[in-house]
Amino acid sequence: MADWIAAIILGIVEGLTEFIPVSSTGHLLLLGHFLGFESEGKTFEIVIQLGAILAIVTVYFQRLWALATRWPHDPKARHFILGVLLAFLPAAFAGVFLYDFIKAVLFETPTVVCIALIVGGVLLLLLDRMKKVPTYLDVNTYPMRVYGLIGLFQCLALVPGVSRSGATIAGGLLLGTDKRSAAEFTFFLALPTMGGAVAYDLFKSWSDLDFSDFGLIGLGFVVAFVTALFVVRFLLDFVSRHGFAPFAWWRIVVGVIGLGLIWGGVG
Repeated sequence: MADWIAAIILGIVEGLTEFIPVSSTGHLLLLGHFLGFESEGKTFEIVIQLGAILAIVTVYFQRLWALATRWPHDPKARHFILGVLLAFLPAAFAGVFLYDFIKAVLFETPTVVCIALIVGGVLLLLLDRMKKVPTYLDVNTYPMRVYGLIGLFQCLALVPGVSRSGATIAGGLLLGTDKRSAAEFTFFLALPTMGGAVAYDLFKSWSDLDFSDFGLIGLGFVVAFVTALFVVRFLLDFVSRHGFAPFAWWRIVVGVIGLGLIWGGVG
């Protein structure tokens, strides 16, 4: 397959899956494995995530600007900003300490990704069907305890295939949030988490990075941005109407197909 076609496919997949609970990392690793596409130092895979981050900034620019300008005199804005930072810290520390193991072992084992997709899908199905009256409906006013515990759940996503958004959404639902606000919180938590992860990836892998294929990287970035823009704009309404079951089944199907291809000797 031509590299530019693979770049478009991977860009679409990154944009589609980054903010829904199906694991963008797991999908990129599996697709890269089966397409035979792997950039030097994973430069392509790292940089296109910035396209997804830019989509959040674009859609939520007014709210982000309001938070940035109001926090000195608005207790509610300070509460939310501190909550996001509190939720970010556990994964930040765990990611730094476990970085080498995650990259060298987990990221190189497609079977782990497939199993994580299937297990996560089953758990998400169970959570989606859970009959529990939500206690917290406004993402801006979660108690600090809830922000912190959601941050601990996010650490599960250090295993490729678990899904960062899936882990935070599952944690939120178990802690009493409603589905819409749980999904919305993943957008805001993605900014420091993904931004920090990309920056740390670039720092750790700088000597191995290869920016010679600027065209492919730029193509993947733009495609990821446009696709993620669509997802961020419409995901909350979709979740409000349909819940998380469609994503759970998606995970299970992809995981099963992936295991079948691996065990069948494909790729």
